[in-house]
Amino acid sequence: MTTALSTGEAVTATVPMWIDGQPRSGLGVRSGPVFDPALGRIIRHVPFASGADVAIAIEAAHRAGPRWSATPPLTRARVLAKFRDLLLDDRENLARIISEEHGKTISDAASAVQRGAEVVEFATAAPHLLKGEHAPNIGRGVDCHSELQALGVCAGITPFNFPAMVPLWMFPIAIACGNSFVLKPSEKDPSASVRLAELLQAAGLPDGVFNVVHGDKEAVDALLTHPLVRGVSFVGSTPTARYIYATAAAGGKRVQALGGAKNHAVVLADADVASTADALVGAAFGSAGQRCMAISVIVAVDTIADLLVDSLHRAAARLRIGPGREADVDMGPVISAEQRDRIHRYIETAVEDGATLVADGRGVHVPGCEAGFFVGPTIVDHVRTDMSVYRDEIFGPVVVVIRVDSLDSAIELVNRNEYGNGTAIFTRSGAAARRFQQEIEVGMVGINVPIPVPMAFFSFGGWKSSLFGDLHVHGLEGIAFYTRTKAITTRWPTVDTRVALTMPTMG
Repeated sequence: MTTALSTGEAVTATVPMWIDGQPRSGLGVRSGPVFDPALGRIIRHVPFASGADVAIAIEAAHRAGPRWSATPPLTRARVLAKFRDLLLDDRENLARIISEEHGKTISDAASAVQRGAEVVEFATAAPHLLKGEHAPNIGRGVDCHSELQALGVCAGITPFNFPAMVPLWMFPIAIACGNSFVLKPSEKDPSASVRLAELLQAAGLPDGVFNVVHGDKEAVDALLTHPLVRGVSFVGSTPTARYIYATAAAGGKRVQALGGAKNHAVVLADADVASTADALVGAAFGSAGQRCMAISVIVAVDTIADLLVDSLHRAAARLRIGPGREADVDMGPVISAEQRDRIHRYIETAVEDGATLVADGRGVHVPGCEAGFFVGPTIVDHVRTDMSVYRDEIFGPVVVVIRVDSLDSAIELVNRNEYGNGTAIFTRSGAAARRFQQEIEVGMVGINVPIPVPMAFFSFGGWKSSLFGDLHVHGLEGIAFYTRTKAITTRWPTVDTRVALTMPTMG
């Protein structure tokens, strides 16, 4: 298990794929650069799998699948328990790999690995979670029971913002249920996925059960259309989620496609301003705003707006921006120069549209990282719902403030938005909070909690344009997604039976 990837250093020229238990470096005619976003320079290259390359991985998963599915759930759970232990032992190393390619702080990356490990821990309960139901004597001498069986080959297509955590939301559940898996991580930060494959192998996972292919749309389309792939899980933008869902579902595959977000935090006049501002700054600017659960809209209700905006500005000004690998840094760069420039354009357009720029993150200077992709904390006040800075998912350290006069208006505003991923309310009023959680049309709700990401034994997912498909990731919905239910009805005749051409009844 000693490889260049396990060091977290930029010493490998090309990130390998992982197929049938082996790193594969000879695949992919095309390739792309992997940047250190803090320095703005290429540190690795990643091969882009062709459709034929993807087929090799799928076929390896298909060959490994039947034996793994026939492995007792308890044995599968023990492999995952060993993997969880190795994952936690390797957490700091994985965090360095993630920070180097993504830019987020090492502490933030390590926390994400921890949250992913919690899903692995949940998956070790497979012997209990995969139990079916049994009903004796549903008719005279007739029993019925159900079984949960694996789908077969499953695929995961994951985003750059959580290169370890989001895959860990998917494949541990799939593997615990007896499926084999092909992961297509983001080509922007691919190394963490190969490290996960190394750790799975060290835990005793049989070759071929878990595979990693890199690439772009060609690799994605190959996964979506291959007849051996039975289920597809995706996290990313809404346009891509819609495409993933339509394409895979048209081929008869089971799909869960989590899309974009525009998460609103409603702040009532009775909220504690200082603690609320601190919570919102962390939720808006952590990981440079590159979280699907980041707060990107603050709805200030009634008289609290001016005090809240002032507190937000002062809290944001205290943040230290720099390379994520430095211990005292609060916020690292965004993922790419293209994303930095895109965020700049949104800020410029907001000003042109008449919004008030309270804090401007453009032009950040980080000594020694002049070529890095940095954007500082940006706060835009007096925003209207027709502005692009409100409508679009920016995916960066930009938070907008909309002022409304009542909780009624705030609920209407949130429910009118096309996204329904996460939301939060800050208040001291239990009645207001209870009304908010009941009436809001959003999948995950926080009460004085700015980023309400559920624990692994609950399910993660949004509503409206934030989810395409019927089931969320991890939790019991994850078990349901990665299994098929089979009902078996049993009778053991004790006497000769006559031919019957009528519909059988139980009685």
